[in-house]
Amino acid sequence: MKVSLFDFDLPRASIALRPARPRDAARMLLVGDGGLRDSFVAELESQLQAGDMLVFNDTKVIPGRLYGKRGEANVEVTLHKREATCTWRVFARPAKKCRLDDILTFGDLQAKVTHIGDAGERTLEFLVSPDAMMPTLVRCGEMPLPPYIASQRAIDAADADDYQTMFARVEGAVAAPTAALHFTDDMMARLKAKGVLFQYLTLHVGAGTFLPVKVDDTEDHIMHSEWGLITEKAAGAMNAVRAQGGRLVAIGTTSLRLMESAADAEGLLHEFEGDTDIFITPGYKFRAVDLLMTNFHLPKSTLFMLVSAFAGSEVMQDAYRHAIDTGYRFYSYGDSSLLYPKDSSQR
Repeated sequence: MKVSLFDFDLPRASIALRPARPRDAARMLLVGDGGLRDSFVAELESQLQAGDMLVFNDTKVIPGRLYGKRGEANVEVTLHKREATCTWRVFARPAKKCRLDDILTFGDLQAKVTHIGDAGERTLEFLVSPDAMMPTLVRCGEMPLPPYIASQRAIDAADADDYQTMFARVEGAVAAPTAALHFTDDMMARLKAKGVLFQYLTLHVGAGTFLPVKVDDTEDHIMHSEWGLITEKAAGAMNAVRAQGGRLVAIGTTSLRLMESAADAEGLLHEFEGDTDIFITPGYKFRAVDLLMTNFHLPKSTLFMLVSAFAGSEVMQDAYRHAIDTGYRFYSYGDSSLLYPKDSSQR
């Protein structure tokens, strides 16, 4: 499938540089349930029924961007996948200055380059004890805001809270599961009072989620992998919801990708722990997800391909055109959408 089919023009002014305040004041576009309708995140409960279940990603973003030196040369690395407590795959800039066996220094944190990958990827072994790894990273690292925000303004103290969901619990992500950034305590209380159920899984989102698709055909794209966990108890709870006629609502593409990775052909979810590199494009038959809440994504990105597969390519082109024309805010700090599947029979 041609990558160009997933392109669209996005004005720079449409990119949100700060989140809505309060978080649930963000707009929400309802897509595919009888057309397009404008709403707000705070009104999500109106689209749900008692017995529906929201599935959240409880990963926690770590300060995974490091600025340092190799000798006298400046280097920047962004962690994207943990191999061991002190060993991470990273994206390095400039990559040519991070050669095999080089020692990189980031303040009082040092790392050795142990592997050279493609497209600027390196593997670093951080020269600290396992117990000191995370405290040292917190001290030396920076919140890894996406490049489309970081290139337009400086990262500041507010981002430490703004770029973390209220569900963040398990450290390991270097990008936020941004659909869940919109939730507040008040909103959760209203949903609970209505009888909506909640479930949690973990997918450590990597910086690879922002990598552009550089091939002309989706068949040639190599998807990045990310580590995820669905417990046996969580899988059973989600299966029970569907068995009783409720709907599973993935809060974000990260939750959806892990749920689909753990589902069998009949749509039953199973315990899952390990890496997933699932790549969803139009033609994919969804097995485990009934509704998807998600922000607005980059042109020609794997995530725009995913939402096009879920709600339909023409539907999503129309939805994004409407969103741009009516002032919706895009990307991580932007507004939201609630997508209904293009084929309700897949439920």
